[in-house]
Order: sequence, then C-alpha cells, then structure tokens
Amino acid sequence: MLDNCPEFLFAWFGTARGGFAEVPINTGYKGDLLAYLINHAQLSALVVDHRYLERVGELAHQLETLRHIVVVGDLPSAAPPGFELHQFESFLAAGSPERPSVSVHPHDTASILFTAGTTGPSKGVVRSHRANFSIAEATIALMDYRKGEVLFTVFPLFHINAKANTVLPALILDGTVVMHSRFHASTFWETTRRYGVTAFNYMGALLMMLYKQPPRPDDADNPVRKAYGAPAPLEIFESFQDRFGVKLVEVYGSTECGIVTYNTVHDMRPGSCGRAAPYYEVEIHDEYDEPCPPGVPGEIVVRPREPYIMFTEYFRDPSATVAAFRNLWFHTGDRGVMDSDGYFRYLDRIKDSIRRRGENISSWEVERVINSLEQVADSAVIGVPSELTEEEVMAVVMLKPGAQLSPETILDEVARRMPHFAVPRYVRFVDDLPRNPAQRVQKYVLRSQGVTPDTWDRELHGYQIRRS
Repeated sequence: MLDNCPEFLFAWFGTARGGFAEVPINTGYKGDLLAYLINHAQLSALVVDHRYLERVGELAHQLETLRHIVVVGDLPSAAPPGFELHQFESFLAAGSPERPSVSVHPHDTASILFTAGTTGPSKGVVRSHRANFSIAEATIALMDYRKGEVLFTVFPLFHINAKANTVLPALILDGTVVMHSRFHASTFWETTRRYGVTAFNYMGALLMMLYKQPPRPDDADNPVRKAYGAPAPLEIFESFQDRFGVKLVEVYGSTECGIVTYNTVHDMRPGSCGRAAPYYEVEIHDEYDEPCPPGVPGEIVVRPREPYIMFTEYFRDPSATVAAFRNLWFHTGDRGVMDSDGYFRYLDRIKDSIRRRGENISSWEVERVINSLEQVADSAVIGVPSELTEEEVMAVVMLKPGAQLSPETILDEVARRMPHFAVPRYVRFVDDLPRNPAQRVQKYVLRSQGVTPDTWDRELHGYQIRRS
C-alpha cells in the first residue's frame, strides 16, 4: 500500500522473485473497503507507507489473516494489536546477494489486481508473470520502443498501466522511468525537457488538459516523440500532434486482458482503437453471443491464442469467473463496433449506455464533447427514466473554479457534433462528482439521485433541437 516510490519497485520485484503473489492496494482505500480487500485476498503481510498505517490499525479487529506489517518510513512507538511490525529499511540492510532458491515459472501467479468496483464489490484479477510481460512486449512492439527509452508515467503503480506499460518495457529495454505521483499540466513539458523523456502514457483527460494550456512558441520544442493510451479525443487528435510534435497511438484493453486491440506508431487510424492484437481473437457479439456484422454495435469479447497471456480467474469468485467466460469468450462488458477493415471502435461500458426512443447513445461520446468546452472540468452523462419509455439523457457537469456556462451553450455544442437524439434533455451543475478511491465517477450514485430540484430541463425552458 504505497504511492509511486522506489520502495514500491523493490517490494514488487522482491515479491515476484520470492514466489509470492503481489496485491497492490489503492492508497485511497480505507475503512470497510480496505478491510474487505485485505480479507478477500487473504493477505498475510502488508508493505505500507507509514502515513497509511493508522488506517490499517483501525481495522485490526476486522482483519482475519494479516499478521506482518512492513512499514516504509518511521515506525510508531507501539504496534497495532495482533500484528508484528517490521521496518522496510531493515530488509534492505539485511539483504543477501544470493537469489532465493524458490523456482518461479512464467505461468505462476504474479499479482492480484483489484478492479475499481463501480457496480459491486471489487474483484481480484489474477495475472501470471507471462500475462504481465505480454503487455510489456506488446507495448514495445506497437510503440517501436528502442534500447534506452526514457518513459514517463504519472499513473499509480497500484494499477496495471504504470507497471506493464512503462516500468516493465523500460526494464526489458534497459531504459529509464521518470515516475511522478501527480500530474501538472502547466509544468509537464518542462519536466520532459529536464529528464529527456522520449514517450509517455495518457488517458484522454490528460491530453485535453495539456491541450487547454495557453499555446507557447516552444510547444514542439520537447524530446517526446510519441505517446500511448486511450482515448485520444478525436477533436484534438491532429492538432495535438502538430502543436507538440508528438505521435499519438491509441489502444484498447483492460486489467483482465491487457492490450486487446491496438494501432501502432507506424499505422494509426484516428478515432479507432486499432485492430485485434495478434495473440487474441476479438469479436463483437450481440446479447445472445452471436457475432455482429461490421458496423453493428455489440459487446467486445476476447479469447487468447496463447496460454497465460490474460488473467487466470477472479480470485475466490468462481461464479464471476464462469459468468465472464460464458460460451468460451471473455465478456469485457464494453460496447464496441468493428468496421469492414477489422478496426475496432470503443463506444461505452454496456451498463453506461443509454437507450432513448430506440436509439443507443454512448455516454462516453457525449461526455467527450462536453469536456472539450473550456469551462468544463469534468462531466458524467447518465440515463434517467422517461415518462414515455426507456430513458432521457442527463448531463451532470462540474465546472472549473470560477467558470460560468449556460445549459444552452452545452446543448448547442452537443447538437453541433452529435445526433439530435444524443442531446441531453437535462443538465445539472455540481461542485464535484462522486468518485470511488480509484477516482472513477460513480454513476450509480448519480442515477439514484435522478432529476433533482436544481436540474435544468430543456423542455421546460423551450430549448428546441433542430434535426438535420
């Protein structure tokens, strides 16, 4: 339970070489959620930053298997009851140059990574060493990374992205990792110049934050050659590359599967997350698991062509494992569509898609348009019950501090760039969006709140949508 730091790397690699299963814990977790994860994973030892030790001590009476706590930083004067405390630095001082005698094989369990649990209890994704290195090798290939790359990440090491897409590729290539714990858009390019960063990973919001910085004449004067991630906002795709001199590469994947589809640095189709990776079969299926023809949306399903390259199971959850692998395909829970050339496009999480008057609407697509507005910090688009049938579209919008924006301006922008049926009926402004400890928006909270008294309704205000 550590933030990004060298000690995380030491604990990770040492655990792997010793034949143990590593269970990285989100440092935002506390209370019942933290107790659930520790108990469900049946942890016997925990490496924890001294700043988070109190959270663990408060749960002492709830923890069933935890016995040893290794503290990074200062030890407290007294140990929480029932635990043995150890200082991390003492392990380094007592280290031996001899490798452990235990045998470790590629198919052995390397890690159990817990999902964010936006719709229910977090599930432990069991991954082998081979599964983790398969992501790293795919990243190297699609990005055309070379020996000595300098890779930047701001994503936490308790997620798969920083570990398999940044640290492991650098390890394989004898490269360098520049690792921060917080992202600062205003100083990002200065950081890349200082450390000679050649590539970085992104999420869509990160690119947008960089793009919204005031333009400077030296924007393209940086050592970065390419960036990898998803989603790359289509409306800024080309101009971002031109302005900063960076090649963007978009992929699609998950904690369970790693990289499922990808473009490459030499072959990129904007707006698409690429073709199926060569080690996976990927299809689009309907609700009965029948393949959808090109152009027809459905669920993205995956199965491996090689052993142990995706997750093995959901830890201690056989029913969820069997359900996910029904009909011999892993069901991602994501909606997508494939074109006639075999390129895939991600649409939405199935549970987040909105059905309005016979049309399927991607909440992610509408959010992308709203978030492109200068005044918007973030947004969440949800479906709320309609008095007719199915749902109406509602946008819950968080503005930047001090910013002002009218509902009509939001709807004008969506109407300009989206089909008429995707334009929200309702707009609600909030100071903040509900998030889980992984900082993902909890849309089920917003759905439970529904249309609140402070929600703006376009039909009550006479806003008209032109169909074209």
